[in-house]
Amino acid sequence: MAGFAVLRQYLEARASFTEAQFAYLEPHFLPRSLAAGDFLQRAGDVATHAAFITGGCLRSYVIDAKGKEHIVQFAPETWWLADNKSLASRTPSQYFYEAIEPSEVLLCSPASHVVIVANCPPYAASFQTGLQKHAAAKDQRIVSALSTSAEERYLEFVETYPSLVQRVPQFMLASYLGISPETLSRIRKNLSRHQNQSRR
Repeated sequence: MAGFAVLRQYLEARASFTEAQFAYLEPHFLPRSLAAGDFLQRAGDVATHAAFITGGCLRSYVIDAKGKEHIVQFAPETWWLADNKSLASRTPSQYFYEAIEPSEVLLCSPASHVVIVANCPPYAASFQTGLQKHAAAKDQRIVSALSTSAEERYLEFVETYPSLVQRVPQFMLASYLGISPETLSRIRKNLSRHQNQSRR
């Protein structure tokens, strides 16, 4: 399974595994392909799996009472995407998970996750490391939203996710940053003008 090789590399960067442990892990992950625009999950569904993205990029978003979309997260390669509240409580999710480009994911059910955490300590350790990184990114985003300007949030995104800047449509990036597409366009033009002036 080509996708599992990506997961394996991700796990090996965080803990030491034996070949037997990887052989044990692989059957617990189900590969799935998504075309651009396909949904992995819709709001109102009860979440059934956590997803590890092995190729492409998904977005997580909610729709408010006025029908406006708010992007919560982009999930490119080697990111996890899961509604832990819905998975744990078996209640409907509020999140849409949509592929924004052709994507490949590995799905792991809560039951499989419990079993492999109990029986494969290196997986438990590497998963915890990944969770901590994810939580730190979420906390930083909240702080940025409260205390920085739109331009500063954009520059922080460029620094944190350089590979996504050209892959994510401008209206989606604007939604993620909490600004209008027009404001984002203006920020990009101003930054480009400053860069050109500094090169002269």
